[in-house]
Amino acid sequence: MLISCSANTSSKLIANSSGITDSLEFINYFKVKMPIIKTPVFKKDTFDISKSGAKGDGIFLNTKIINDAISKCSNNGGGVVSVPGGIWLTGPIYMKSNVNLHIKRDAILQFTKDKSQYKLIEGNWEGKPSVRNESPISGSDLENIAITGKGIIDGNGDVWRSVKKDKLTESQWKNLLKSGGLVGEDNKTWYPSASYLKGDKTENSSVLVAGKSLADYADMKDFFRPNLLVLTRCKKVLLEDVTFQNSPAWCLHPLMCEDLTLRGVYAKNPFYAQNGDGVDVESCKNVMIENSTFDVGDDGICIKSGRDADGRKRGMPTENLIARNNVVYHAHGGFVIGSEMSGGARNLFVYNNSFIGTDIGLRFKTTRGRGGVVEKIYISDINMKDIAGEAILFDMYYAAKDPVPLAGEIREAPKVQLIPVTEETPQFKDFHIRNISCDGASKAIFIRGLPEMNIDNIYLENLTIQANEGVELTEASNITIKNLNLLIAKSNPLISINNSKNISFDGLKSFTDIKPLMNISGDKTSGVQLSNSSISSSKDKITYSAGASSKALTIK
Repeated sequence: MLISCSANTSSKLIANSSGITDSLEFINYFKVKMPIIKTPVFKKDTFDISKSGAKGDGIFLNTKIINDAISKCSNNGGGVVSVPGGIWLTGPIYMKSNVNLHIKRDAILQFTKDKSQYKLIEGNWEGKPSVRNESPISGSDLENIAITGKGIIDGNGDVWRSVKKDKLTESQWKNLLKSGGLVGEDNKTWYPSASYLKGDKTENSSVLVAGKSLADYADMKDFFRPNLLVLTRCKKVLLEDVTFQNSPAWCLHPLMCEDLTLRGVYAKNPFYAQNGDGVDVESCKNVMIENSTFDVGDDGICIKSGRDADGRKRGMPTENLIARNNVVYHAHGGFVIGSEMSGGARNLFVYNNSFIGTDIGLRFKTTRGRGGVVEKIYISDINMKDIAGEAILFDMYYAAKDPVPLAGEIREAPKVQLIPVTEETPQFKDFHIRNISCDGASKAIFIRGLPEMNIDNIYLENLTIQANEGVELTEASNITIKNLNLLIAKSNPLISINNSKNISFDGLKSFTDIKPLMNISGDKTSGVQLSNSSISSSKDKITYSAGASSKALTIK
């Protein structure tokens, strides 16, 4: 459900949350409609697990007692299942409708290291059906559920993960080797078990093959790392104030859910946690992510909608999402769309967020084969500091690698070739981004589309960015950049434009004297405009190459 920005709806729009003034300013500027997100309501009946024989000593396995309490609560019309102070060791927990699992401030819900407690199931991984171990917390086709409280949920992820040597200090690597496991042939990756290693080295090991049973995958069981929390096709979901940490793979994975709220959540993973995303919102509708903190090993806040043919067949975009007042520390990206976006994404409203120490700030990624359309994206008032890579990145050549190359790593640019547009061709278009401040990045803006499908209709306004390098645009169309203020450390061309058309820079300002102002390349480049610039645009500051000519540029 969407509502317009009329005054009589503003109280509904901002119900149970802060930032009314900022939200209304956002709505009025972009002239957008915003979703109403319904939240669950519960009976006051409380089921304390300690009164049913559970023991918070970190040794006793409480799996049955906790699940019995959840079932009893749900069967009695719902209420609160309370986890009091203590360390509550448990195996997989199954959520039920009308239940609020409440973790007290001094409680740790600790999932067991015993992998035999987690059954192999037919699950979902990176947008495709696949073999997985069941998640520590899961639920399907539920309504009116919550996990709340200021306590900690720990997934014991270290017993599941492989670790790359390059991400650890020498001392950390030596200690890891002493803990057991084994090292791969390249001597650069540690594996927790031979079972994991076999799965890692087996092509398409997690693909569900017709005629095979789950038992046929048992010798690779350890490789199928579960996400810490998976909720599938659930309605009216609330995650509030809880710390979710140490996940085996993704931390929070709502899949095909509706009316989802994350408020005051802290998602925390080691920086070396491969696939250790904070939250992956996949094919969900009506979502609020606010006042939350992410410090993880992969993407922070990530929007997905299925992968390739499976995602297109599902055909469920992530839509009507608000992400505001969040902080992302270490992550591959602060706010991210893709790369599994085959079902599309639209009507995403992102504002008043801070990214500190992330690899990339705003990260939008896809690749050929995905298909899907990402559009109607509205972003405002983003603060960034110490960004290792790009402050703003659009890339249609995603290659499933860490966004920042390791020391000494050389990456070749992808081979550019024109191929026909099909249902497998992804699209990024209609993005509106304004009021961006970035104190430190490797590159200010990077936009790289496909020759057969340019990144199109991108509007950037009021950006102040300190970075090593400036702006690079390739295979982009209808890009408007207004009031861009740059403090650039290196004297590469401030702006590089390749095979792009209808590119407008209005109000460009540089705080440093950059002599190579602009390089225009490619015989397809046309309609570049530079107006109201504070930078001298004399001919010696503009170069042309690879078939481009001065006809491509107009200076006003």
